[in-house]
Amino acid sequence: MSAASSRRSFLGHAAAGFSILTMPRLARAQAQLHPAIEPPPRALHLEHAVAALVSVEVNARTIPNFEPRDRARTRFGSLDFRSGLVLTSPYRGFGGLSGLRFLDNKGERFLAISDQGGWFTGAIRYSGREMVGLADVEAAPLLGADGRPITDKRLWYDTEALARDGNLVYVGLERVNQILRYDFAKGGTRARGEVIAVPPALRKLPSNKGLEAMVIVPKGQGQSQPLAGTLIAFSERGLDADGNLTAFLIGGPAPGQFSVRRSENFDISDAVLLPSGDLLILERKFSWFTGVNIRIRAIPLKAIAPGALVDGLTLFAADLGHEIDNMEGIDAHVTAGGETVLTLISDDNFSMLQRTLLLQFTLVE
Repeated sequence: MSAASSRRSFLGHAAAGFSILTMPRLARAQAQLHPAIEPPPRALHLEHAVAALVSVEVNARTIPNFEPRDRARTRFGSLDFRSGLVLTSPYRGFGGLSGLRFLDNKGERFLAISDQGGWFTGAIRYSGREMVGLADVEAAPLLGADGRPITDKRLWYDTEALARDGNLVYVGLERVNQILRYDFAKGGTRARGEVIAVPPALRKLPSNKGLEAMVIVPKGQGQSQPLAGTLIAFSERGLDADGNLTAFLIGGPAPGQFSVRRSENFDISDAVLLPSGDLLILERKFSWFTGVNIRIRAIPLKAIAPGALVDGLTLFAADLGHEIDNMEGIDAHVTAGGETVLTLISDDNFSMLQRTLLLQFTLVE
């Protein structure tokens, strides 16, 4: 059965109510989105690891409507759907995309990471305002300080979080809760990663629900920005004593720990800092009653400080009735016309039942 027909079948069962026939599909979906804390044998995780710098063919199929049930609808909460792509590739290592950052101000050249310890670079091609495909895609393994792929080390494969500050790129490893810093001025994706110091509490996050998202507050945004130069790191489901999601301020003028209010069992999958000063958090959840859900919350950056508990308004929410999957990456750019465009990417877990999706929305102020 194809991935598309499997998804249609899943949606059909969900609409009709949950039956015995539905449960195996739901169980597989739950296993894909929430794998066991104890990892399977290492060889299984490295099956799709990127071994060397290589050019990658990526095919794209257009997603004409974000909600197939209502094709005329484009507005979803505070977002307006622009375009979407389903990405496939004959390259075995393509997939598992868990972080995305643009390398230019046009929303074209990008850097992405696979949760199998690999870089992907390339460019999004447009026709007008709509995405039509990818070009010049290359894959390369993340290298450690010794110049060897980080996957040579036990458990150093689950690269989930990505942040960029000019030529400096930070990558978070969820299984070991470590952060690597790369200087792209020294060879781009051939640069070697340097482990940076992190708070002891970050190292103690759950192995498979730990470091999941990072953003860096750039310097030069004005003297009134107390977090300038700070790397903000979020856990997927590391909980504080009150059941809220833990996050960390690393470096900068006010390092420390804070919490993001957890609600409706959502976990954090990525975050992006907008020029406006709002921090957007991409979240997801799975339940037996609703399947997979995602949402985006906006949190004022000025509310974040050591010891704070922050919350924000929900800007957007979607479920499997929409064209979503395991959405794990988000970034933003501003068009020449002043529109703020959000780009989301999904992690297909290298599963036939899931897809690599690239979605774009305009943030409606």
